[in-house]
Amino acid sequence: MAVVFLLYVVAEVAAVWAVSSAIGFFGTIGLLLAGAFLGSWLARREGGKAARAFMETARSGRSAHNEVTDGMLIGLGGLLIMLPGFVSDVAGLLMILPPTRGVFRRAWLRRIEKRARMAPNLRSPFQSDVIVVDSEVVEPEEPRQQPKNHPVIEG
Repeated sequence: MAVVFLLYVVAEVAAVWAVSSAIGFFGTIGLLLAGAFLGSWLARREGGKAARAFMETARSGRSAHNEVTDGMLIGLGGLLIMLPGFVSDVAGLLMILPPTRGVFRRAWLRRIEKRARMAPNLRSPFQSDVIVVDSEVVEPEEPRQQPKNHPVIEG
């Protein structure tokens, strides 16, 4: 992860250096500020559209995983646009614009599905098996073993 961050910083510095060499210092600052303002306006607009789409899908009773994923990608794109630099601005715009956001959404959902298939039976150590019948707690047939190093609260 540190290598990725280092490569990102090197790419940002190289991009700012190249643009500054081409259009000058003040032009570069102006372009960075214009990108931040334009990107934040676009993120706000697309975020509103995603929120309305989520509400409409939720009212209709359908699964809203695409709309939720779109909202997360728009938020991440807006955050990337607010970071100073041209590489993060381009990545943020790609996450905000609807045609390219669909590509990011499909890749993200594929990754989540892949990770879910790799660990299908993972349970939180804080989940418990409680069965209630006629207002009485009934012990499960096979008591689950408690994870080590976690306190057991009885009562």
